[in-house]
Amino acid sequence: MFTNNSLLSKLTFAVTFSLVTIGLSSNLKAQEVLTIQDAIDRMLNNNLNIKQSSLNVATSAVNLEQSRAALYPTLSAGIDNNFNFGRSLNPATNELISQKFYQGTGSLSTSVDLFGGFAKLNQIRQNKILLAAGNSTLDKTKNDLILQVVTAYFQVVFNTDLLKASKEQLLVAAETQRREQALLEAGNKTLADISQAKAQAATAELNVTTAQNQLTISYLTLSQLMEMGPDSESYTVVKPTIKDIAQAQKSYDVNDVYNTSLSFFPDVKLAQLNREAAEKAVDVAKGAAYPKLSLGGSIGSQYSFILGQRSPLSTPDAALSDQISNNFSQGVQLSLRIPIFNGLTIKSNVKKAKISYEGSKISEQLTKNNLNKVIAQAVADLRAADGKYKSNEKTFNAQKDAFNVIEQRYAVGLVNSLDYNTSRTNRNKAEVDYIQSKYDLLFKSKVIDYYLGKQITF
Repeated sequence: MFTNNSLLSKLTFAVTFSLVTIGLSSNLKAQEVLTIQDAIDRMLNNNLNIKQSSLNVATSAVNLEQSRAALYPTLSAGIDNNFNFGRSLNPATNELISQKFYQGTGSLSTSVDLFGGFAKLNQIRQNKILLAAGNSTLDKTKNDLILQVVTAYFQVVFNTDLLKASKEQLLVAAETQRREQALLEAGNKTLADISQAKAQAATAELNVTTAQNQLTISYLTLSQLMEMGPDSESYTVVKPTIKDIAQAQKSYDVNDVYNTSLSFFPDVKLAQLNREAAEKAVDVAKGAAYPKLSLGGSIGSQYSFILGQRSPLSTPDAALSDQISNNFSQGVQLSLRIPIFNGLTIKSNVKKAKISYEGSKISEQLTKNNLNKVIAQAVADLRAADGKYKSNEKTFNAQKDAFNVIEQRYAVGLVNSLDYNTSRTNRNKAEVDYIQSKYDLLFKSKVIDYYLGKQITF
């Protein structure tokens, strides 16, 4: 059985060890200090989703380059070699012969489309839009991740202050237990009083452990967003100042924020570009219904000789080099292809492209409507957060003053331990609520800055 003094010594040691450990941890983490902009920049440089989205943009750029190159004439060369056995057709005299002979041909051809319903030009225009849409998708990916980093960063700041407040509450609880133990030994307190003090100390210690775990998790979340591995160096974050809190207490007009956001927000820009690309897809599909006119040209020659004799098939006294010159040919082709019936493929493709276009217009409007709703909610949340912060600030100051009075009266025995513990619990809860409302206000204001396209700093 442990004595009360033994239990008190163990509790004091545990508190001291916990505070020292936390202090050492804080010192280690002080190796690097990250501002919120540092965290955002690190995420933008390291995040794999952004890198993957960048590769998609590169693919869209290649598609645009290829569609432009499709306007250029095609050029191809070919060489054919034939070995003939048994009865074969003499390519020079068109007579059947029974001799083994070798025949070689060479050609060079080119072709260019003169008209194709402007399908290729519309494809180029569509690929330009798709490239711009790819860049907007990249911006949207960055934008979404920035908001996640800001959220995680504020969670770290909040949990840091929460841990600090929990440690201070633990010190007060430990001191209260020590005082109650001394009064109990002097005969001025009962076992009920010391039990209450122990319960308060145990609760305070649990709060420290919980706050430390929450802080660790929030650091882990932020590190994962920045793609920092488990062996990455430790860091701390910069806390907002009183000036930042004062600047957060602003009022915004929903329409002003919405109109500003509408001009640059990546989600809206992406929806607009997708609609434009779908519109061009209709023109591309219609192009397949038009006649196609193409111009081509070719040159070529051939030669042949009887195997074993090294002599030409046609004129035995002609050299092989002369055959190439004598058989040289040129040609020009003008091709016109008119689609008449193809199983309604073209008509179906046009219909599907039009349906997709109508869907993209709806998606664009839905995106705008959703942005308007989100901004209206963000402005309302900021107003509510401001009111809650002011209320919690007053409550905390009042509870703090009340506890100071109770603490002084308790020290001289004018207040019992139950009233003292109740006052301290109210003060601690008011402090937690105040810390939470303070950072909630700051976060809500940064969300408005996010929709206004402002750089998020403090």
